[in-house]
Amino acid sequence: MTDHIWVWVAPPGWPVPPVGWSPPALWQPPPDWPVPPANWQYWVPVAVPSMAPPPPVTIRVEEASRRSLVWETRFVLLAFLIPGVSSAVVLLVRHIQGVPDIRQFTTTVPGHPISNLILGILSYLAVAAMVPLVLLLLTRTGQRPSSLGLGWPRFGADIWPAIGLVALSYLAEYVLLIPFVFFIKDHSKIINTTVLGHVPAYYVIYALTTSATTAIAEEMIVNGYLITRLEQFGWTPQRALILSLTLRTSYHIYYGVGFLLTIPFGYFVTRSFQKHHRLNRSITAHFIYDAIITTVAVLMS
Repeated sequence: MTDHIWVWVAPPGWPVPPVGWSPPALWQPPPDWPVPPANWQYWVPVAVPSMAPPPPVTIRVEEASRRSLVWETRFVLLAFLIPGVSSAVVLLVRHIQGVPDIRQFTTTVPGHPISNLILGILSYLAVAAMVPLVLLLLTRTGQRPSSLGLGWPRFGADIWPAIGLVALSYLAEYVLLIPFVFFIKDHSKIINTTVLGHVPAYYVIYALTTSATTAIAEEMIVNGYLITRLEQFGWTPQRALILSLTLRTSYHIYYGVGFLLTIPFGYFVTRSFQKHHRLNRSITAHFIYDAIITTVAVLMS
């Protein structure tokens, strides 16, 4: 694009004026200058590049295709699973090689239990780093938090059913453990236990905080995100359940054979979400389940 400006042009024989000069008002040429030709055009238009700002860049936002959602799901799961699974493998290998059992509480600042408590809680928050991202990704495809059953838990719809899910899980684990009792007694190495050591009673705060963080992260990603996406892809509930349980148990392999005890709980909360689409219920159940175990362990340490 070009614009035009008017430029004053001197007649033949007149001195060439400086660039941009134009005669001031009432100016007259000296009498000894040549007479201009008849009909001389003192002002002529000259084309110059346009100074107008360039048009704004148009950003195209295309609707998510099935292919892009499939790759999105793969990347989200990899980002969530790689840290957990790699850490689980390291802990399992340490156990196999005879390294002392897992310690629940890491001593970051020796001799300062309150500092360790605060720093431990802060460092554990990284477990839920993916939650805001998956909420955003789901919202972009129309699955708002309310449609996933997120919000303030209700006693009748969430808390009471969650207590039932926890009770069923503990009962199923007890039944599942019966056939292994005598075998485990003679082969204790096949189960990797968590050692608490002695910690102050106020470490219950740590137990409750990490239980809440774990519950939100796992249920939001493994149930809220994964199951929702698999439903969109047309997977049957059975196939989605199997994949969900496989991924859920993958980052618990550091328990050794004990990872089998995580299956009943994963089954119950996943089936609950598939039927009712209430993440509040799954998250509450997961929190209660973990909080009971970790709180009892702290108080008995």
